[in-house]
This record gives sequence, C-alpha cells and structure tokens, in this order.
Amino acid sequence: MRIGITCYPTYGGSGIVATELGLELSLRGHEVHFISYANPVRLEGRERIFYHEVEVATYPLFLHPPYTLALASRMVDVAEHHGLDLLHVHYAIPHSVSAYLARNMMRARRRLPFVTTLHGTDITLVGIDPSYFPITQFSIEESDAVTAISQDLKDQTQRVFGIQRPIDVIHNFICPGTYRPRPEAREARPTLIHISNFRPVKRVLDCVRILAQVRESVDADLWMVGDGPDRVAAERLARELGVEAHVRFWGKQDQIPTLLPRAHVLLMPSEMESFGLAALEAMSCGLVPVATRVGGVPELIDDGRTGFLSAVGDVASQASAATRLLQDPALYATMAAAARHAAETRFNTNEVIPQYEAIYERVVG
Repeated sequence: MRIGITCYPTYGGSGIVATELGLELSLRGHEVHFISYANPVRLEGRERIFYHEVEVATYPLFLHPPYTLALASRMVDVAEHHGLDLLHVHYAIPHSVSAYLARNMMRARRRLPFVTTLHGTDITLVGIDPSYFPITQFSIEESDAVTAISQDLKDQTQRVFGIQRPIDVIHNFICPGTYRPRPEAREARPTLIHISNFRPVKRVLDCVRILAQVRESVDADLWMVGDGPDRVAAERLARELGVEAHVRFWGKQDQIPTLLPRAHVLLMPSEMESFGLAALEAMSCGLVPVATRVGGVPELIDDGRTGFLSAVGDVASQASAATRLLQDPALYATMAAAARHAAETRFNTNEVIPQYEAIYERVVG
C-alpha cells in the first residue's frame, strides 16, 4: 500500500510512534509518505519512505497561519501525485480535521479514507477544551477508522465525547532488537533515569525528590533526558536538595536505545500517561520502571512483577521501590527479566504492526 502519515514531528510520544510505525511499514514493503511541517525525528534515509513538507503562507490578514488548511491541501497534492491509498493521522487536532477536508476534496476523483490514532492529550487535554470539543468529536466520528493506544484512552474518549463508532485499541510497540539489554554498557554506579518533555504533567521535580530520598540509602545518580518548561525548576531543586552533583541533565537525545541500557531504574512519576512509551522502551532494555498508577500504565506494567506502581505524588513510595530494587540484586534481576519478556512478547513490532495493516485493508476495502 501507499500510506500517507501525518504527525507532530517532535520528541513527544505520538511523533515517535508515528515515525516508528512508518519505518516498520516500509520494512514490510509499504510505501510511506510523511506529510508535516518538519521532518519527523528518527526518520533518516530509509527505503520506501518519503517526506513532504507543508508550507504555510503568511499574510498580514492572518493573525495565525492556517496550518490546518495548508496541510489538507498538501495531503490532496501528495495523494494525487503519489497514488496514496489512505491517510493515517496521529493526534486528533488538527490532523484528523485536515484529513477530513482532504477526503472530501478528493471525493469527486476517487476515495481517500483516513485513520485517526488517538494518543492521549489530544483527548484528555486539548480535545476537552470548549474551543476544540465539537471539532474533536466531529473529526473522530467522521474518521474511517479510529485507534487508541490503550483501553483507558478508548474508554475516556467514548465517555467524554459520547463516541458511538468503534475504536480499536492498538498498544504502542518497540523493536526488541533495537531496544535490548546491553549488560556490558551498564553504569557501575546505580543510575535512575527519566525521559520526557519536562512538562508539568510529567512531574520531573518528583524525580529529583526521589533521588534525594534514594541517596539516604544508596549512592545513586539520576539522569534526566529531555527538555522543556520544568527543566530550570528541576535544576534549581537539585541544588536546594544538595544532590546537584548527582543529577545529569542530558537535554534532548536521539540515541535512546543506547542510553537506556546504561541505567538501572526508569522513573515515570507522571500525573497522566495514556500508555507510557518510555516505560516500554526501558522494559525492553532490561530496566525496571517505577511509575504511577494512571491512565493506560497498568496495561503495560504488572505491579510487583515487571515494575512498581504508586499513586501520583507519592514520592516516598516511589523512592522506596527504587531503593529496594537497587539494594536487592536478586529481585532486580527477576523483575528486569520479566519486564524484558513482557516487552518482547506483548508489545513487539511483529505483534502490533499487523493490527494496523488489518485496519488499512479494512478501510481501503
């Protein structure tokens, strides 16, 4: 098939999943065309993958450039000139709206179905805003197929928006050959790691507080990977708690598969996670995640077997779980092996990608 994919070309989970999906589809013989305002991350020089930039004209009359309209026009252009069979848009707003417009613009010539994948904040944050609620609801109902990355997200979407159409749950995925343990690379010092966009919902300050409590028993370090609005506050807190020398801020990193295996425990103290892609990547690399019991995370982490779950803001419980793992090598080895096995068997590309292919075949008809 010839598939057009649109996503936010950033370090957020939806962009990463969309890019990895495109890469995997290309390996299976599909022709993939990314349509966005910038080249997605992790997308470089692959066979059967093409990138089409969306250019937005700026006029004095426009207070804000009309990206949604420019994207719809570009979708039609790519569909016509490259014979796309369908569009697959990630994150409902505004991508599914653009796809809806593109489908209608193509209607007189031929059918161009579109699939919408919901990733989380497009429903739980942006979509429920009164300014966007009606158009989010409309675009979901008008999609030829809708997928959600967790059962929890599907349930929220149907409950909040009153969605009547079917929604398929397709969990996020990893390639176990790329995200794999590397025992020879693991740091000699116990190392906690956190990966996110450092937005308030990720509670990065809790990571610093967890480290401070862990260090009361274990001489551990913390690696903070990513960047965002709460980085400065996290740096300040590290100084205030006297752990600045033991916290390393890496900034944004592309080489997560080689960085993760060097650490021991992943911290994910988020207020909300529709799935928890960072935790899955860590599990596949043989790390044990310490996370919060929110959203779709319990669908990924089996509490006490493949990781530990606690309430949001319960720093003491999370620090206790991390300390226990770092002080008990036998427990750590058992849980790390179970985490890796779950990633390999339940969330690998060979299990998940065919689910998307089946939906493509269904909507193309």
